[in-house]
Amino acid sequence: MSTLPLTSAERRGWSFWWKPLVFLLVAAIGLYYVKWSPYYLKSFVAADTHNIGGSIINDNPASPWAAALAYAQVYFLAIWKAAVLAVILGSLLQVLIPRDWLLKMFGRAGLGSTVRGGLFALPGMMCSCCAAPVAAGLRKQRVSVGAALAFWIANPVLNPATLVFMGFVLGWGFTALRLVAGIVLVIGVSLVAQRISRPDVLPEPAVEAVTEAETPAQGSLLSRWGKSIWQLFWTTIPIYVVAVLVLGAARVWLFPHVDGAMGNGLLWLVPLAIVGTLFVIPTAAEIPIVQTLMTLGLSTAPAVALLMTLPSVSLPSLLMLRKSFDARVLVTVGVLTMVIGVISGLIGAAVL
Repeated sequence: MSTLPLTSAERRGWSFWWKPLVFLLVAAIGLYYVKWSPYYLKSFVAADTHNIGGSIINDNPASPWAAALAYAQVYFLAIWKAAVLAVILGSLLQVLIPRDWLLKMFGRAGLGSTVRGGLFALPGMMCSCCAAPVAAGLRKQRVSVGAALAFWIANPVLNPATLVFMGFVLGWGFTALRLVAGIVLVIGVSLVAQRISRPDVLPEPAVEAVTEAETPAQGSLLSRWGKSIWQLFWTTIPIYVVAVLVLGAARVWLFPHVDGAMGNGLLWLVPLAIVGTLFVIPTAAEIPIVQTLMTLGLSTAPAVALLMTLPSVSLPSLLMLRKSFDARVLVTVGVLTMVIGVISGLIGAAVL
């Protein structure tokens, strides 16, 4: 009994479906190994001990050079698996997910696309630097500025595991404030930055997207993936390593000795919001940092400011995305993150 050959529409269907399924499989396995399983187990530790480890900046280095090397060692040991996964996912996104799919979901410059970008980030639970290569991959596929920014910022700020850890370690009031302020930060900053970006670089939705998707890609899948992963690696990772070393050295001056004189006034609130925006940390490291500093006498307002700004963005992650977003957009993101950190700190001092 003979079988009928596949029609061109059926062949197109097969070629379209197996690639996204491979991407989802790689993402699910990678995130389970790097994020979901470890964080699930850590949640029980947080619930039982009200602690998730020591502060990553609590070693009191003697010199900037020692500070740079010590921090880089601790930091990269904590994030290297997630960083490798991020580069893989950011590159696979460009060769396995049809561009018209991405543009239909995230291509329009508006609230809906931005919200979907933020929701798309929730399973990732990455720090700002590890989310940056995936955000760069999204921008390579010409998704809107707002959606890509929402994905990038929501990864660390609205990380479900971090919110749970925060509740067990610092209290659920801190978690509630972080969640509300985090939603404002993700959506508000992304929409403002979207308005500031140049209109002519926004993708034209629908017709052009489908037309591009019909054009056969040049070269084999492996060669295109190799090109994508090399470009993504070369434009993000070297500057990332250098910036982490510089900030590791600068922490000798960035984090002053904490004592009871550090009150809720703007004198301490604003500088620590700036430091939190520029400094780089692994996922959820803001919790033990703030827990330790509050034990030493840090007041609520600067503590909340650090909880908002430390994970949101960082100088290394901003530099990693220098080729994906206009400089005005990145400056806007950094400044607004500081402002929201200060406002959140003032609210925290009043309600917590």
